[in-house]
Amino acid sequence: MRRSVPVAAVAAITSAGLLLAGCSGGNGSSEGSGEANAATKGVVNASDAKGGTVTYAMSDAPESFDPGNTYYAFIYNFSRLYARPLTTFKPGPGAKGNELVPDLAESMGKPSDGGKTWTYKLRKGVKYDDGSTATSQDVKYAVERSNFARDTLSLGPNYFQQFLKDNDGGYKGPYKDKTKAGLKSIETPDDQTIVFHLKKPFAEFDYLVSAPQTAPVPQAKDKGADYTKSVLSTGSYKFESYQEGKKLTLVRNPQWSAKTDPLRKQLPDKIVLNLKVAQSTIDKDLQSGNTLVDLAGRGVDGQTQAQLLTNSKEKGNTDNTLGQRLVYTALDTKVKPFDNIECRKAVEYAIDKKAVQTSLGGPIRGELASTVLPTDIEGYQKYDLYPQKYDGDKLDLAEAKKHWAKCGAGKTTTTILARNDRQDEVDAATSVIDSLKKIGVTAKIQSYPTSKYFSDYAGVPKFNKKNNVGMIMMQWGSDFPTGYGYLQQILNGKAISQSGNANLSELDDPEINNLLDSAIANTDKAAREKAYAEIDKKTMEQAAIVPLTYFKVLMYRSPKATNLVSTSAFSGQYDYLNIGVKK
Repeated sequence: MRRSVPVAAVAAITSAGLLLAGCSGGNGSSEGSGEANAATKGVVNASDAKGGTVTYAMSDAPESFDPGNTYYAFIYNFSRLYARPLTTFKPGPGAKGNELVPDLAESMGKPSDGGKTWTYKLRKGVKYDDGSTATSQDVKYAVERSNFARDTLSLGPNYFQQFLKDNDGGYKGPYKDKTKAGLKSIETPDDQTIVFHLKKPFAEFDYLVSAPQTAPVPQAKDKGADYTKSVLSTGSYKFESYQEGKKLTLVRNPQWSAKTDPLRKQLPDKIVLNLKVAQSTIDKDLQSGNTLVDLAGRGVDGQTQAQLLTNSKEKGNTDNTLGQRLVYTALDTKVKPFDNIECRKAVEYAIDKKAVQTSLGGPIRGELASTVLPTDIEGYQKYDLYPQKYDGDKLDLAEAKKHWAKCGAGKTTTTILARNDRQDEVDAATSVIDSLKKIGVTAKIQSYPTSKYFSDYAGVPKFNKKNNVGMIMMQWGSDFPTGYGYLQQILNGKAISQSGNANLSELDDPEINNLLDSAIANTDKAAREKAYAEIDKKTMEQAAIVPLTYFKVLMYRSPKATNLVSTSAFSGQYDYLNIGVKK
């Protein structure tokens, strides 16, 4: 899932009396929306009613609507309305939303050669909105453009670049490939068949192809970086208009057919996304029904949270859920003084996690964290290498000062990055700064918008070095619901790229790299989970990540929305595939 899902500024509401009740609507459909956490247990306002307009809103703008050039969970979710990957997640509440099913493919992949070769057959009759037929060659091209044209499309993950058999730096992507032959490691023996040849076994490959990077793109219609403005649709909706930074409008795709798509229902006539709307306005519009969904799944802001949790009726229209996510501070292991492990260990002890938790909104927004793996990812094991001791509300800094003395940095300055359209993240960074002052570290905040955070700043190692960026605020959600889907992109040295980078610590530890590689090749699920727990501990031994909270989101259900399910597969957001308008 994917790079951090945006979250809103929240007030310090920590009283146990304000925590949400765990009432549910059972495992089926919940009629009405007056039960707290109902969408985490069942479908709220289940309906097949057609017509009307579903309106989304977002406080910023996405980095891209291009399925091959994005890494945010909410666009992974939203893009399925117009782009069909080979596999996807079946709409379902909570952990039931983790069920992987075929989408563009007619069945799950067929492994061979010990898991190094994976074959998929595309469904017959899937058409783009212009009436042309989607082919296996289009899927191959989509993977090539999204993984190998990194100078043009740098924002998505690079799994295929890492694992396809014949890349080895020779293939420069379709925009520079004069032969037009493409990768030898992806074969398309006919228009419906696509075969992936990997360097080594990949036991979870069906999850990997659920990324929107496998949604087909016809080469003749590709516009490079401008493709985001008018993506050719294979989904139930197509682009009608796009005003950059303002509004996107989707309408029904007349070429879509339920015969080729068992997942989508094509309920509303139109889907409108309003961009750069103040979060407080989004919250009010959700309550009034003028907006049905906060696209980013970021949760309500602080003022709204206080109102909801002190009003029993309104509290019943909320969902508070884990979403396979961690809020953390990444320490850049290539920037002084954090290239010294003793300095990093000092920071692990020095950051007052309770103060950070309060700045994020209290326990309702997440429990204190001590591991890299969130509690709702398979492989999680509870432990704490850097236990924090408190005398009342005061953090004991003895261990922090001991390690800081060992690192020998003395009084030092550094920069911490945060996103300026997320006040909670800025508040958390401010809390981190206040903590580090007590061991002699003076940090300043540089903040940038979500839409450019990873492409231009936090995800660019050269920028970090030039600007003395030692710490980066981050929230990370699983690419897919396994330990590998969570850990690979933020820990493996091979995943480090020069832009759009998710390994913000620039950690390149051979032992961790090898453990990740060997784990994913193992067909024994239990053995993989054991390895993921070991990788977690190895990472914490390196002190490259300071876990802060296991993040929970507090979302408000619009009374006019149908088919709402809060799904783990998309970081606790509502599943966007079949939301409709209540009649």
